[in-house]
Amino acid sequence: MASQMNKKRKFVADGIFFAELNSFLLKELGDDGYAGVELRVIPARTEITIRATRTQRVLGEKGRRIRELTALIQKRFNFPENSIRLLAERMPNRGLSAVAQCEALCFKLIGGLPVRRACYGVLRFIMDSGAKGCEVIVSGKLRAQRAKAMKFGDGYMLKVGDPTRHLVEKATRHVVLEQGMLGIKVAIMHPTLSEHPQGKNYIQPDVVTIRDPKADEIIAQEALQITSISHQQPAPPAAPAPAEEQPAPEPVAQTEA
Repeated sequence: MASQMNKKRKFVADGIFFAELNSFLLKELGDDGYAGVELRVIPARTEITIRATRTQRVLGEKGRRIRELTALIQKRFNFPENSIRLLAERMPNRGLSAVAQCEALCFKLIGGLPVRRACYGVLRFIMDSGAKGCEVIVSGKLRAQRAKAMKFGDGYMLKVGDPTRHLVEKATRHVVLEQGMLGIKVAIMHPTLSEHPQGKNYIQPDVVTIRDPKADEIIAQEALQITSISHQQPAPPAAPAPAEEQPAPEPVAQTEA
């Protein structure tokens, strides 16, 4: 890859690299609970974190499988030696992973479980894991030769808007059965961090939280301030003492001539 590249070309190249890497890991680790990949580019090397429900199978015996994957990715994308590192991260709650639940539904259908029973089982497991809402769509030749689609949903699910980019996770898989190909779509709406400890750190713009007023505390504080101010005020000046009354002069007796 050239050192000087147009920004548009760089974004396109990064997107193609991520899509091809995700497709390769999904093909290799689909049976091991693969739930996504995360890239982290640092000056020394590129770290690729693989999220899966069964990390021990991703690592392999004594780390053999993870080393094989590292060699394959390094050779396919022309990375220099020791410039790429693969890590395996266990999903803390696989019930909130759309990819993991989509794979689980595929295995149930391949095992011969009826479609309605399998979908309701996945819905119940997702909602019990703390999801805010979920939706499962299965389309194809379900019972008869006529193809149709069945939709199952539960909870609160957003369809459009910016919150769907942050809260809704989607996954699509295809499973081959005797009667033909079936398409499976799973969408999970994650809770927020205030609703679940493993939720998304995002606040919906259309959700208004009204907090309880603190009127009682404010009134009590104002009353204390008023009483303290009244105690600190100086006493009013004393009224002047009344003047002493002088005795009236005695009348002078007059003598007749």
